[in-house]
Order: sequence, then structure tokens, then C-alpha cells
Amino acid sequence: MPNNESFFLYKGRPLVRSGKTIYYGDMNDSYVVMMQIHSQKSLEDLQVSDSVSLQMMSTDLTLPPDKLILKKAEKQGLYQALDIASVWLDRLHKS
Repeated sequence: MPNNESFFLYKGRPLVRSGKTIYYGDMNDSYVVMMQIHSQKSLEDLQVSDSVSLQMMSTDLTLPPDKLILKKAEKQGLYQALDIASVWLDRLHKS
């Protein structure tokens, strides 16, 4: 993986978007958070994320599919989704 300076960072972790899917975290770590934007709303001239689902998932692809996902949540808005994703990853690194 290229160094983190080639990615947009949020709270020191890479944030990569592909369409309506956003990956948060370093793929070299044990877990990353995948966020999927389910709906958007208009705010003046801007489209902002409204409904976002999150999944904390293992980067170890040798695990069986039922063991890949550690946590799930649904949040209203991208900021709330990023906030909970950051807390999840922070807690993993402190334990």
C-alpha cells in the first residue's frame, strides 16, 4: 500500500471512496471500517450523505466470511458514521 500521504486522512487514518462505498483505516491494520451511503439529501447546492451503514471488517481474507465482520451500525449522516468508525478503530488499538 502506498504511504498514507497519498490518501485523504481523517484523524490520521486513510479515507478512500469508490462510488457510494468508503473505506476508513489502514489496510495493513487488522481491521478497517467500510461505510456504504444508502441515501443522500440536498443541502443548498450540495448533496450530503443521509443514511450510512458501517461494518468493521477484518483485513485477514483467510478468515471465513462469517468471521470477517466484527461490528455493524447504521448512522444518519457521514459525520456520525466517521465519528463512530474512528471510535471503533481507536478502541481496537488501545486493547
